[in-house]
Amino acid sequence: MQIADLGDVQLHYRIDGAPDGAPIVFANSLGTDLRVWDAVVERLPAGLKVIRYDKRGHGLSSCPPAPYSMGALVRDAERLLDHLQVRDCVFVGLSIGGMIAQGLAVKRLDMVRALVLSNTAAKIGTAEMWQERVNAVTEQGIEPLADNVMERWFARDFRATPELQLWRNMLVQQSQAGYAGCCAAIAGTDFYTPTSGLRLPCLGLAGSEDGATPPDLVRETVDLIPGSQFHLIRRAGHIPCVEQPDEYTSRLTQFLRETGHIG
Repeated sequence: MQIADLGDVQLHYRIDGAPDGAPIVFANSLGTDLRVWDAVVERLPAGLKVIRYDKRGHGLSSCPPAPYSMGALVRDAERLLDHLQVRDCVFVGLSIGGMIAQGLAVKRLDMVRALVLSNTAAKIGTAEMWQERVNAVTEQGIEPLADNVMERWFARDFRATPELQLWRNMLVQQSQAGYAGCCAAIAGTDFYTPTSGLRLPCLGLAGSEDGATPPDLVRETVDLIPGSQFHLIRRAGHIPCVEQPDEYTSRLTQFLRETGHIG
C-alpha cells in the first residue's frame, strides 16, 4: 500500500504489473475502492504498468471536508499522475471515475492518450436527485440506501450469490462524508460540451442491466467523441468489471491493442 501526499488530500494508490510498462490507470465508482478492479487486473496481459487509486473520501484515501467539486476530483487524479510521472496513459473510468476521466482528458491531453468510459456519462442524473442522496446519507448514513444501490450495481443473477455481501459491505463501510461529497461533485457536473471537443481514441462499456447509467446514456456520451467505439456487456449491471470480468478485460485488451498501447 502506498500513499501520495498531495497537500490537501492523501491518496491511497497501488501499482501492479511492469514498472516500466505502458501505463493504464483505473478510477473506480462511487461507494467502492480500488479492489473493484481486482478481477480485471489479474486478467490483463503482461507488460502493462497498472495504476489504481482510491479517490478522496473513499477506501484508504483521506477525506477532506465535503462537499467536493468535480474539478477537485480531476485535480486529484492529475496531481497523482504528475507525482508518479505518468504520461500517455490509457485512463479507464467507471461511473464517477469516468467523469474524472473526461475532465482529465480535456485538461491534460499530454497525460491521457486514450479513454475507456465505463458505465458513465457526461451528465448523470439531476442535481435534485443527487441533493436528495446527499441529504439522505448525511441524515441516516449509507446503510438505508444499500439494498437499492445493489439493484443498480448488479444484475439479478449476481444479487443471488453470496458474493453480493462483499460489495454491500464495501459500500456501507465507505466514509459517509466522502460518499456525500462525491455525490455533490456528480450533481454539479455536465461535461457534454467539453467532452464533445475531445479527439482521442475512446471505448465505451455498458452493462445491459445497469440501473444507474443505462446503455443508451453511455452510448450518447461516447458518441460525442468522433470515432469512438461502444460495447454492451450482457447480464451485467453498473459494475461489469466485477460481474463479467472475462468479457470486460477481453474487450479492454482488444482496445489496448488497437490503440497500440500494447503489442
